[in-house]
Amino acid sequence: MAIPKKAEEVDLSKNLTALSNIADWFDEQDEIDIEQGLTKVKEAAALIKTSRARLQDIENEFKEIKKDIEKELE
Repeated sequence: MAIPKKAEEVDLSKNLTALSNIADWFDEQDEIDIEQGLTKVKEAAALIKTSRARLQDIENEFKEIKKDIEKELE
């Protein structure tokens, strides 16, 4: 799975699904291959990082909208 570089490109729903799939993969393993496990952990870390950045962008957008609404109500 390709990890988007820019927060604007991040689809949070897809990231959550991918993270869930990674967790399921670990749950389904009787014996975890260390190399595969490391790859999955790195992928999860990248997904979490991009998701956090996107969530921060979304929060900032909501703050801007709130400011605009408050200005109009004054």
